[in-house]
Amino acid sequence: MTRRTPTARQAALLEELLALYLREGFAESTLDDFAARLHCSKSTLYALAPSKEQLARKVVGHFFRGATERIEKDVAQARDARDRVVRYLVGAGAEMSRATGKFVADVAAFPSTRRVYERNAQAAAARIRAFIQEGVAEGLFRDVHARLVGEMVGWLIEGIQTGVLGARAEVSDAEAFAALADLVLGGLDSGRSSL
Repeated sequence: MTRRTPTARQAALLEELLALYLREGFAESTLDDFAARLHCSKSTLYALAPSKEQLARKVVGHFFRGATERIEKDVAQARDARDRVVRYLVGAGAEMSRATGKFVADVAAFPSTRRVYERNAQAAAARIRAFIQEGVAEGLFRDVHARLVGEMVGWLIEGIQTGVLGARAEVSDAEAFAALADLVLGGLDSGRSSL
């Protein structure tokens, strides 16, 4: 299935919806509510997606795609694997800090948006695994089971993104991601590197 390029109006509407979702969540609102808040017709929203659930999936997917693009742009500027890990995890924290707990809870509650989130967490684990493998090859990290460590980091990312870790530790997502970066780098340090 080919993805159609949205019109300028649709792209702008998608950004407005994203801002609304991030602030207030989406589970308790109807398409009528969204149309009224965004000063558009329901048919305009239906042009984006044919149902509320599909609209939520589209907006949540848009959030994660944008976040990934911004994070990867920053990671591309990194000097080595250690810096890539830090930039990736701190960037993830900054992106997730844009979202309220309501948004995070709604993403977890909707099966279609939860799948988008789970794919994002799996992709994050794969990226961390690749950074670990690069760091081992560069001599910056101890030789560890990169897939296992990447998956463990993925589980921690899920715990942060679902709000569970932040709530239990009483920290923001940004603080949790920074602590995760410290934990990963401390555990991988070959003793030959400095941050």
